[in-house]
Amino acid sequence: MKVDRLARQRFGAHMSTAGGLHEAFPRGANLRCDCLQIFVKNQKQWFAAPLTEEAIRAYRSARRTAGIRPVIAHAGYLINLASPARAMWERSKRAITDEIERCEALGIRGLVMHPGAHMGEGIDAGIARIARALDEVHGATAGVRVQILLETTAGQGSSVGCDIAHLGRILGDARDPDRLGVCLDTCHLFAAGYDIRKPDEYAQTIDLLRRQVTLRNIKCIHMNDSKTPCGSRVDRHEHIGKGKIGLAGFRHVVTDARLASIPKILETPKGTDDRGVEFDTLNLRKLRRLARGK
Repeated sequence: MKVDRLARQRFGAHMSTAGGLHEAFPRGANLRCDCLQIFVKNQKQWFAAPLTEEAIRAYRSARRTAGIRPVIAHAGYLINLASPARAMWERSKRAITDEIERCEALGIRGLVMHPGAHMGEGIDAGIARIARALDEVHGATAGVRVQILLETTAGQGSSVGCDIAHLGRILGDARDPDRLGVCLDTCHLFAAGYDIRKPDEYAQTIDLLRRQVTLRNIKCIHMNDSKTPCGSRVDRHEHIGKGKIGLAGFRHVVTDARLASIPKILETPKGTDDRGVEFDTLNLRKLRRLARGK
């Protein structure tokens, strides 16, 4: 049974939606993605024009044709639900509400979001603002099936989420935790000080996740190596096996039967090698080989 679960793992990558959201699917299929991640609007802008019925139909048709699932969305980078600035906090709530509604229209069930940055006000204040904002956003989107997936962070600046306990506290403080989940990022975990290369520390990290957020709440794993050392608090993604985590850390993740059902998605640098092979293809091959015990 264990071997079967590991063999059924789904690996994919973040895909460009240039030319329309539906274009992510042929790109993903070309790379042999089992699952994928997209932005449902420009990630560097607060708002965008509403989705048209034509765009929604094209997306749903392309998804059916490709048979790639699940699709995870990633929220825009400007959103900061931990902000102590009232105007920023209010705008962030409107922006994440808009993204939830876009995901619901497209049939996307998971929306990854960076928890936010407390901007010097302290972790406790930041967590309180995030939980309160999520309660208001959930109230404004009652009845939808989209889950916000709180992403682990590297710990740059005043970001919330570099300590797994931060996410556990948000889940515990929110009034509707069933509408929340967690997205792990291997680079972020490592940069935050969780040394998943070492068997004992990997086991301790999984046990901490089990106790703080439960493994059931982990809905997505971003598979990224790290350009920077463990505990650096610097978020710089690298190709699988080419960074400071190395193949050992990823072998732990992809051979852990407890994580086998969770989609695993690359956010590594795009481009091609000197033979013209897509980096995403090479990284996916590495992950699949590791999952097969090679």
